[in-house]
Amino acid sequence: MSTPLPRPSYAAVLRVPHARRTFAAALVGRLSYGTVSLSLMLALTRSTGSYAVAGLVMALFGATSVFLSPYRAGLVDRHGPRRALLPMALLYAALLCVTAAVCWRPGVPAAVLAVTAAAAGACTPPLGPSMRAVWAGMLPDRALLRRAYSLDGVAEELLFVSGPLLVGVVVGVAPPAVGVLLSAALVTAGTLGFVTSPATDGPRPAEAVAEKARAEPAGRAGARQAGALLQPVVVAAAVGVSVSAVDLLAVAYAGERGLGGGTVAWVLAALSAGSAVGGLLNGAFPWKSAARSRLPFFVAGLGLCLAAAGLASGLGTLVLAVTGAGLFVAPALTTAYLIADESAAPGFRVRAGAWCNTAVNAGGSAGAAAVGLLVERLPLPVCFAVSGAVAAVAALVPARRRAASAGRAGAVSRRPSRSRPSRSRPSRRRPSPSGRP
Repeated sequence: MSTPLPRPSYAAVLRVPHARRTFAAALVGRLSYGTVSLSLMLALTRSTGSYAVAGLVMALFGATSVFLSPYRAGLVDRHGPRRALLPMALLYAALLCVTAAVCWRPGVPAAVLAVTAAAAGACTPPLGPSMRAVWAGMLPDRALLRRAYSLDGVAEELLFVSGPLLVGVVVGVAPPAVGVLLSAALVTAGTLGFVTSPATDGPRPAEAVAEKARAEPAGRAGARQAGALLQPVVVAAAVGVSVSAVDLLAVAYAGERGLGGGTVAWVLAALSAGSAVGGLLNGAFPWKSAARSRLPFFVAGLGLCLAAAGLASGLGTLVLAVTGAGLFVAPALTTAYLIADESAAPGFRVRAGAWCNTAVNAGGSAGAAAVGLLVERLPLPVCFAVSGAVAAVAALVPARRRAASAGRAGAVSRRPSRSRPSRSRPSRRRPSPSGRP
């Protein structure tokens, strides 16, 4: 007699064998991403005495981290987490330590700082996409997987809120470079715990690659993969644009109305709180429609709430509108990651998630730059409307399924969970991807 799958809930997700250990380790490593940016910016500013130089070095660090993310994820897909993710994390941590050392005393040439920071960014381990790939491997039930992704997204949101607070505590008693060293220690400990978890065991990469080669020709597979990922990647980029726009527009709103800096903090807190609540509700709601059908409504809702925020008559209504926008942020991103996983060809699961991550970060950078130009030229309500329009347009991107995974979307597996869930056998309808980290 087969063992029934647990009833979908957040508690059921965490009761899956090895889930809590693996998730906790990944969160420790990902906390590094919440601490490193502020720590590095403060250390660079203290070392150089120049905001311009610090900004340039941070831009290089961010660019190499974001735009090389799919390549690093591909290494994890091909070689597995222990052979790719752990060496990557150790190299990243070592380069962060070098960067902290050169920032310790002033007078270091800007070129040296730029090279070390850019090299560190190039080695950033893709812990977020890797954890989502592990969730997909552990949870064949799509309803449980949606809850896991929602839980993952909310936890990540909290990490990026608590990370800067932790840095604030550190720099209160030590130089900012110590915060960079803390980031190195967190990513090392977290990645080590993550890759040694039994949940990260999976098919040997060579076997999965051979399976992929038998499935269909490489060129045709690549074209179908790109088409299937178009909708989630474009939506993720639009969410990145919208969220970064709120950051700058809140500052402009406070300045235009003579409000204090605390106003900005309340607005951004409302966005994060709304996103957390929306993510939890999205994971708990028993959706009947397919993920590709829900995604346009989530991103359109985000766009409409942002446009409405531009009509806010005061701080209270602005906070309400931004909270409403936040309610759609985590559901949109969670659904985009689900679609990316559904679309993933064999040996492409981590990369599929990494493309969504890259889109969010690239959209955030582009949105900050574009909104910065618009704020100086257009009224604030128009800037809010333009930012919302970006999300609304993304809702129009057509949904395309990869032929090999069409039957997978929204499906619920009836196979029982095993004590080694990441070793579950692939079904005939879709081969299991390689290198589940």
